[in-house]
Amino acid sequence: MKTLQNYIYLSATLVLLAGCKPSFENPKPVKGSADFTRYISVGNSLTAGYADGGLYLEGQQNSYPSIIAQQMALVGGGTFTQPLFNASQPNGSGYLKLDGFTATGSPITSLVTDNTAVRGQLSVPGFGNVTLYTKYTGDINNYGVPGIKLQQILYAPYGNLNGFLERLLPNESPNNNTTYLDFVTAKDFTFFTDWLGNNDALGYATSGGAGDVLTDKTQFTQLYTASINKLTAKGAKGAVATIPDVTSIPYFNTVTVGAILAGVQKANPQVQALYINARTTADDGTATYAPRPATAADLVVLTFPTAKIGTMVNSVAGMVPYGLTPYAPIENQYVLDTNEAALTKDYVTSYNTTIKSIAQQKGLAVFDAFTFLNDLKAHGLLVDGVNLSSGYISGGIFSLDGVHLTPRGYAIVANEFIKAINKTYGATIPAVNITNYRGVKFAN
Repeated sequence: MKTLQNYIYLSATLVLLAGCKPSFENPKPVKGSADFTRYISVGNSLTAGYADGGLYLEGQQNSYPSIIAQQMALVGGGTFTQPLFNASQPNGSGYLKLDGFTATGSPITSLVTDNTAVRGQLSVPGFGNVTLYTKYTGDINNYGVPGIKLQQILYAPYGNLNGFLERLLPNESPNNNTTYLDFVTAKDFTFFTDWLGNNDALGYATSGGAGDVLTDKTQFTQLYTASINKLTAKGAKGAVATIPDVTSIPYFNTVTVGAILAGVQKANPQVQALYINARTTADDGTATYAPRPATAADLVVLTFPTAKIGTMVNSVAGMVPYGLTPYAPIENQYVLDTNEAALTKDYVTSYNTTIKSIAQQKGLAVFDAFTFLNDLKAHGLLVDGVNLSSGYISGGIFSLDGVHLTPRGYAIVANEFIKAINKTYGATIPAVNITNYRGVKFAN
């Protein structure tokens, strides 16, 4: 009898529970203490949406600021206008496309040169040739300019020397005389993201220490302070990003000393080493170079023409095989050697100390790109059920140039910025689903 009563009570309870349909509502996104009415993005090629060695329409449309702005719209953010290339010139500056792979698995790429926005070339005395692009007119929220350094934001003639900036300015080169910092702050804004400073180290690194210099640490601090002071002068809030460790990107981790040497030894097992022209010290100051055997810690650039290895070249010792003797070492521009890498990291560490310190003083959000990308290299990333890594092509995050990102990579960066913004300002801007954005794609 007691069992029957228990059964009746349990049945009644189940009926009552069945009649109460629980509802789960996602909390409404809120802006917190920030105002996203007019959001602007300040930065270089990464901010512009540069990818695959060029700036083109699809890359612009999938820039991380554009993705952030789409999510900000859910918490009251305003219109975000980008200086897009038009539909008849979607290929912008031109870019690399992936055509396939060789029998050994090496990628085959080619340059897209049709339907570009190139309008000509200007020769600037004492500087060189500047590629000019079809002018853009209209409002701008994304001020990303490929190639710009923090070092150049207060240099008024720079608008005549960089075609990507020149296309945004009202006058034609050589008649521009507005600094980048004045240009981006000419119209009032309520929120900003700032990812300037990458090129102050990247140019030196990607040239193997041969074609550029690292921006002086004191100058970096002075310029970064000046830029943030101006960006926050009228009360705007914002988010900044640190400078990545350049050694974390595929540009320096795809073509390796070990892989090149193994290929040579298949044909000639007697070869014991590659030789590079390397910096003799990591100390700052005047550099001296000398040939030495390469190690696994020396970083060969992605664009190194490996077919040159072993070819006979003239030297002080006569005709010798390139790269296989100290008489004909691999040239400096093809390798970021261990001392150059250490010097670069020292400068980047200093830059990032400056960025974090000033951001803390101003109460700004910080996306620590240095830590994030190093962790990505070491451990990979699982997001929305997708396994990602910093591997070239297969990793899904970096584009064909090995430096800039794919649309999926930019979506990940957007989410990291959003995470930092939410934490600092008490906002609940939703993240994006990265599966809605592609990785590297094959050419049609």
